[in-house]
Amino acid sequence: MTALPAGLVAGSYTIDASHSTASFSVRHAGIAKVRGTIGIADGTITVGEDLESAAVRAELDATSVNTGDENRDAHLKSADFWHAEENPAWTFVSQKVTTDGEDYAIVGELTINGVTNTVELPTEFTGTATDPFGNPRAGFEAELEISRKDFGLTWNAALETGGVLVGDKVKIALDVSAIKAD
Repeated sequence: MTALPAGLVAGSYTIDASHSTASFSVRHAGIAKVRGTIGIADGTITVGEDLESAAVRAELDATSVNTGDENRDAHLKSADFWHAEENPAWTFVSQKVTTDGEDYAIVGELTINGVTNTVELPTEFTGTATDPFGNPRAGFEAELEISRKDFGLTWNAALETGGVLVGDKVKIALDVSAIKAD
């Protein structure tokens, strides 16, 4: 049985989408990174008396992608990439939480573009606070790197100089503020 981090109390937490961010970055033409955000549609974090009983469920809205370029966003939503009309949600459902000292990892099923893979999400508990409205909050940051190909995202274009337009490795970062619901 692994104790909860100092300050985190058992209960159900709702991810506050207006104070949380889901972002990604991927290499473009092998020389620069394209960065974007995806809206958080829904999410809950259930904290039991110990970490082994914790659970996370989150849903991201693939139709809300924002890279700062409307044409690129439309292409990402298209059948070439995310099939956002057919698969509007990216989901994550935890299977277990592990710890090694103050390093935490959430293992779970990530679904993007209708394809599900097991991933390990290294996570940092950033603390707790009570907001000005009296809501107890908990904060978390997480990052992982995935292969686009593992999720059926294979569209690409060859470059005259060699290589491809879109890199395979995608970094996903989450900065989450969750409000205690009970």
